[in-house]
Amino acid sequence: MAKAAASSKREDENTTTTMWWSAPFICVSLFAILVRLVVSLHPYSGPGDPPKYGDFEAQRHWMEITTSLPVHEWYHNTTQNDLTYWGLDYPPLTAYQSYVHGLVLKFFHPDSVQLYTSRGHESYFGKLLMRWTVLTSDVLIFFPAALWFIVVYRDQSKGHKSNLAWHVAMILLNPCLILIDHGLALGAVAAVLYDKDLVASFLFSLALNHKQMSAYYAPAFFSHLLGKCLKRQNPLLEVSKLGMVVHRFLIIQFVFQNVLHSVCECVSYCVCNAVKRTSFCTM
Repeated sequence: MAKAAASSKREDENTTTTMWWSAPFICVSLFAILVRLVVSLHPYSGPGDPPKYGDFEAQRHWMEITTSLPVHEWYHNTTQNDLTYWGLDYPPLTAYQSYVHGLVLKFFHPDSVQLYTSRGHESYFGKLLMRWTVLTSDVLIFFPAALWFIVVYRDQSKGHKSNLAWHVAMILLNPCLILIDHGLALGAVAAVLYDKDLVASFLFSLALNHKQMSAYYAPAFFSHLLGKCLKRQNPLLEVSKLGMVVHRFLIIQFVFQNVLHSVCECVSYCVCNAVKRTSFCTM
């Protein structure tokens, strides 16, 4: 009887623990989705303004390229891929994301990603599909990462449960995080707080391979994880584990890129564009 009572008590505690974060998170998440839908209705740069049509066209063009050309040509300047017209200037994981989203557009609205002929495509249905690809990316990547971070942060800081809704709102409704996707980096931070160093290393490797701006805070991640490894009983083994996570991920990237030349060209192109943007912002 005592064991049954203890087991029932634990189940009630687990149910209560689940309820204290699920209700606020769901409510704030629904409102955050609504905010994103409203933001998506705001005008964007370059509609109907040839020859480049603005940033919307850049995202659409990447889907056009990745769904129409083989992988090894995505970062090459060829007769079919003019890099001066919104060439891919983000790391490979962004290209793969564009490819997956491009498959959705190709299935529902093939004209919006047709090679060459879709340049400047601005149909209502095409815009609607593009907006949904952004929203689904947030819901599938950023929202779960935010939930993990909030739960781990609350457990470690011993914060009051009533503050959860504010924590959720501060992250999901943060204008910077609405406009720029940092889901992978946020997941890496949550993994660090949860002492899951290998998971943190893997997620941050993904973040680096998704957006080169993640390199700005790479020194902090590297220093923290290296410091934790050096403080443990077998520091060499711990450092090797982290190295293997990154090493295996780079092997996967190498296989996808097909040849070393493509990797080098991709990295060089991304770094050059990052330097140009940084110089422009500091002017």
